[in-house]
Amino acid sequence: MVNIKFAVASLTLIFASALPVAHAQQGPQTGLPVVELGAGMHLIHAEVARTEEQRAIGLMNRKEMGANAGMLFVFEQPGVQCFWMRNTLIPLAVAFVGDDGTIINLDEMQPLSDASHCSAKPVRYVLEMNQGWFTKRALKAGTKLRGGPWPK
Repeated sequence: MVNIKFAVASLTLIFASALPVAHAQQGPQTGLPVVELGAGMHLIHAEVARTEEQRAIGLMNRKEMGANAGMLFVFEQPGVQCFWMRNTLIPLAVAFVGDDGTIINLDEMQPLSDASHCSAKPVRYVLEMNQGWFTKRALKAGTKLRGGPWPK
């Protein structure tokens, strides 16, 4: 006969070890490379999240972000990208960006929310900025960003 307590403990350990690293993140991630992007006449200093772990943690647990600071999420392949704000303390705006640096669509996101915000079509890049950043600068879908990993 199987020891039930042992079986439950083993399954719990297996499932717990399969959870993404982001759940264990206690503070904001630091040390990511930074890229300078241009949006119209505005400069952005964006941390670059390239790995699955970096993207999963994103801007979680940050209490503030500089006025022209952001985070650029880079994915290996284009796909419909969806973001939410679990464990993210600051309100953010999100831009879904095509391979050529053109903003496909924008959305505003509320802190600590599980509401999904998705790209209107497959993209490889997502840029998060402080909430209202794009609106205050009259940047909309169709705006082309400069300086990123997309072709010049």
